[in-house]
Amino acid sequence: MRINEASARSGLTQDTIRFYEKSGMLAPIRRDARGWRVFNADDVNWLTTLERLRATGMPLDDVKRFALSAHASNREAPEERAKRLALLEKHAITLAHRQAELEACKHFLDHKINIYRTSLEVTHG
Repeated sequence: MRINEASARSGLTQDTIRFYEKSGMLAPIRRDARGWRVFNADDVNWLTTLERLRATGMPLDDVKRFALSAHASNREAPEERAKRLALLEKHAITLAHRQAELEACKHFLDHKINIYRTSLEVTHG
């Protein structure tokens, strides 16, 4: 498939896909006789992985470290797998903190909404 279809399937823009390729975050993409990129299902699955990591708020540098480890020639070696696991675990902790902060913000908003609703009911009631 061409880059436009890979973009549609992965949720990434074509520019982002090109950036990821130039940054080494993608395995080498096959090219046809015209030099156009030809993506396969595995490429799209990997692009989707990168999109999901970024959607979680993982910093681009960490996504790049994860990708470079995943594409290293010794990617199945315990030390490379441990690197990727450590990045994911570290980010999971960050997400848990973010989730707690968002929950506190939601409670604050719910409290304020309740105050305003109550005051409007008293005023209009």
